[in-house]
Amino acid sequence: MIKKIIILCCFFVGTQAVFSQTAGIDTTLKRIALEKDESKRIDLVLGLFATVQESDPAMDMEYAKQLLQQSHDIEDPVGEALALSEIGYAYRGFGNIINGLDYNIKSLAIAEKTGNAELIAAVKINLAMYYKDLAEYPKALGLLLPAETESQKAKSYKIQSWALMNLGEVYIAMNKPDSAWIYSQRAYTLCMQINYKDFLSFICLQLGKVHGKLNNAKVATGFYELAIEEAVKVRSPKYLNQAYYALAQYYNDIGQTDSSVAYAVKAISATQNTAFSNMNIKPAKLLSGIYENKNSDSTVKYLKMYQQANDSLFNKETIQQAQVLTFENELRQQELAEEKEQAEENRQQNIQYALIALGIICFVIVFLLFSRSIIANSKIIEFLSVIALLLVFEFLNLLLHPFIAKITHHSLPLTLLAMVCIAALLVPVHHTVEKWTTAKLVEKNKQIRLAAARKTIEKLEGKSTGS
Repeated sequence: MIKKIIILCCFFVGTQAVFSQTAGIDTTLKRIALEKDESKRIDLVLGLFATVQESDPAMDMEYAKQLLQQSHDIEDPVGEALALSEIGYAYRGFGNIINGLDYNIKSLAIAEKTGNAELIAAVKINLAMYYKDLAEYPKALGLLLPAETESQKAKSYKIQSWALMNLGEVYIAMNKPDSAWIYSQRAYTLCMQINYKDFLSFICLQLGKVHGKLNNAKVATGFYELAIEEAVKVRSPKYLNQAYYALAQYYNDIGQTDSSVAYAVKAISATQNTAFSNMNIKPAKLLSGIYENKNSDSTVKYLKMYQQANDSLFNKETIQQAQVLTFENELRQQELAEEKEQAEENRQQNIQYALIALGIICFVIVFLLFSRSIIANSKIIEFLSVIALLLVFEFLNLLLHPFIAKITHHSLPLTLLAMVCIAALLVPVHHTVEKWTTAKLVEKNKQIRLAAARKTIEKLEGKSTGS
């Protein structure tokens, strides 16, 4: 009986926790849907994901899927881009590089259409992490450097700190500790200024690695310990694994094997039987290397653990699929650049057409005013009418030429034939309209002259009668 009561209590507590989480995300999703300001909407979305992304990738993915559905329903491209990027981030947490890369490439395509610099920066940072994982460092830097600049201009300091800390990690991987120190230190300072500590464990980890490479032993271990403390505070097995492994690697490098083994084992324990178990690759490899030729059982144990995790994460097929997705993304970026260039050319051409049309209209207006209000020589009127009509017909010819070339597929004989046919139709019309217009304007001008002459005669007769 007591056992049943305990089970029911546990079930009730679990149900309450799930209900609380569901109610929480529903409230946040409603706030996101109602928020009109894009920057504030981005903050709400990032705040939603921050609660689970480093501790529970499964829940993180569920939140992202719900946001994605809502964004489709209300046609919100900002929410859609962030949801896709976060699904990709969750896949990375599971160790699924292909799906993660695919989702982030799709996210970037949507983000770029919005033109929102803050959103584009956030998505670029997530995408850069995959290229860093694949050791394609130039591609990662090509995304992170502009993301840092864009987020700083947008005054989105949280996103800027992401770019800075990941730049530090990439430069560490490239064995450039000086550059890594600059960006990691900037990330640390910025987070302290804005009181943003969600990723402080990761930043302290980078600073520990930098000082380790610079042979500052006490400073390095101090930052590693801070990284562990911050990982415990945010309850992230992922960051705890990273901090323990980094410390194990550091102790192994300086020859303190016992300490290295202890922290490597802690790294594995932190993520074993969790969604982040794929992160056991590195500590398992380290342990298998340490135990080699010393303890065959331990060597085999950790070597198998390493090989199984590594094969599932970085097998040949996975690498090839990642390369295909990368190529397709680069091709899309190239097409996007060409479309922008073409759009700019079309815009310039449209401006020129508009200016030509405006010039013709102004010329016609001035011509009509001149011919109707000022006494002018009939030869001048005839000359100006010819110029006006030529401008109009040449402008029409200019407009029609691209369409004709497109229809004839740029065939010179067909284009010439089409232009001749148009000219054959326009010439008679040109002569008819020219003759009619000129005659009307000359006649109108003669009437103006006669009216002016009558007024002059009347004035002269009035003066002679008065005298």
